[in-house]
Amino acid sequence: MTSIYQQVLGADFEKLHPKMQERFGFNSVDRIASIGSGVMEEIWRGPFYTLPFLYVGAWRSIMFPECGKNIPFTIENYAYRDQSGRDTLSWIRRFDVGPIRHFDEYMIYSESRKGIVVYLGTHQHLKATLDLYVDDRGGLRMRSGTQRLFWGNLAFSYPMSLSGNADVREWYDDEADKYRVEVEVTNPTWGKLFGYHGSFNVTWKDVSDQKVPEHILPQREERRE
Repeated sequence: MTSIYQQVLGADFEKLHPKMQERFGFNSVDRIASIGSGVMEEIWRGPFYTLPFLYVGAWRSIMFPECGKNIPFTIENYAYRDQSGRDTLSWIRRFDVGPIRHFDEYMIYSESRKGIVVYLGTHQHLKATLDLYVDDRGGLRMRSGTQRLFWGNLAFSYPMSLSGNADVREWYDDEADKYRVEVEVTNPTWGKLFGYHGSFNVTWKDVSDQKVPEHILPQREERRE
């Protein structure tokens, strides 16, 4: 069984830096988790008129309005089977910006779409497709695409004028012996909404008891892809 990223990248997965292959090459069968901790050198937000987007995002742990420099950061990547039996990887990011803020995502490989689908936030009401690329330094670039909103029995395309496109770049810095990350979320009308950049180290956690911590799991799980 391969990871969801190997399924999408195919032979290009081997072009990733070995540390990146390690970080993105595990799945629920391996019964391990990647726990990252570090510092975001800067967290920024767009102009004042972007604040409504960020406050709405904070409500469901997607984005948030606070910004600053040298912010303590953790990221918890657990691979597990969700209630629909899909191999899922959590991206539970925690930022200590005064209040503790989260940016939570859950990624699966969609057989019907032949690509990765990411569910955003604590209740997975928002879904986006994800495009993956290997860059020239052996890093991974992830860019969000079309989005859908799920609310009760309703499901409809979410207008990009009310949302944001995420561009995530992660790579391994051999000289610093750290992972580095850059994230930028933009809106086609309002411009830059939110982003951050910094570095972190990873430790590996044994989850052979198959128990995923409760704070990792979403409060609501969406089955529609």
